[in-house]
Parts: sequence; C-alpha cells; structure tokens
Amino acid sequence: MISKISGLPTIPAAYHEQTSPYGSPWTKQRRIKMLLWNVCWSLLCVWTPKPANRWRLFWMKLFGAKIYGTPFVHQRARIQIPWNLTMHHRATLGDRANAYSLGPIEIGEHATVAQEAYLCTGTHAFDQPAHNLVTMPIIIEQYAFVGARAFVLPGVTIGKHAIVGACSVVTKNVLPHSVVKGNPAK
Repeated sequence: MISKISGLPTIPAAYHEQTSPYGSPWTKQRRIKMLLWNVCWSLLCVWTPKPANRWRLFWMKLFGAKIYGTPFVHQRARIQIPWNLTMHHRATLGDRANAYSLGPIEIGEHATVAQEAYLCTGTHAFDQPAHNLVTMPIIIEQYAFVGARAFVLPGVTIGKHAIVGACSVVTKNVLPHSVVKGNPAK
C-alpha cells in the first residue's frame, strides 16, 4: 500500500554508477529488456482501442509492473521502465502521460495522472564529472489529481486528495487535500 505523508518525509536519492556523461548507468541485459519493452508496447499496445485496457495491463505485468485491481492506462501513455511502476485499483495514466520511471513511481487508488503530464524520477549529479544518474521515487497518493501537462520532479509525493493544476511544475511535496498550481507550484 502507499505510504502516508503526514510528515512528508524526504525520499532518499539513488546514485547510479557511470564512467562518463555518455555512458549508460544500465547493464547490457537491462538495456535489452528496456528495448524489448519499447518494441512490445509499440507493436502490441499503442494501436489498441481504449477498451483493450486489460490487454495493456497484461503486457505491463509481463514486464514487471505491479498492478493491483484494475487501473487504466491509456494506449498512448508512455512508460519508460514498467518494472519501476506500481498502479493501484482505478488509478489512471492518461493520454500521452509520461511515466519516466527510471526510479519507482507509485500511483494510488483512484488517482489520476491526466493527459501529457510528466512524472520524472531522474536527474543528474551535476557536481560529478560523469553527471551520474540520480533517481528518486514519485508517489501519487489515493484520489490525487495531476492536471494536464503538469511536470512532477524526482522525490515528490502528491498527498491524498490533492490537486495539481494544469501545466504546473511540482518541485516539492504536496500536502493532502491541497490545491497547487503554477511554476513552481504553490
């Protein structure tokens, strides 16, 4: 189940090893698995109609996504690494929403990530010569709503029943039952 954010804890960052800014932090096997995922999603899911949700969930599960109940994933949603994605019952990942799941993303029951919203779990350690990949989880708690084209930065938790306005840039945790908007979201 999703963690509660009453105290809004700081989520620790994961630093990935890289020898240069141009090298990949992923192993060869992981890169092959990511390539297979992209091919499968493109060939088997992107073209499917909305009612084929269970088919898309099947492929997500096959690639390691943690699916509880029946969430909805739009056929044009983009999921970078499905094994880092957890979706609960009636959670929604909308049209062209982007789950850039280099690190864990959890979307709670009845939470909505609207069209073209971007959940970004990765950044870089710019103080390191190799600009190592740094990942932090994103948690969208139950009944939260992330508006169209909103951008959620690494390490952010959106509290239960919170609303993030369209086109907002969320740089900090959002308290439960609150509404934020703007750049940065306030």
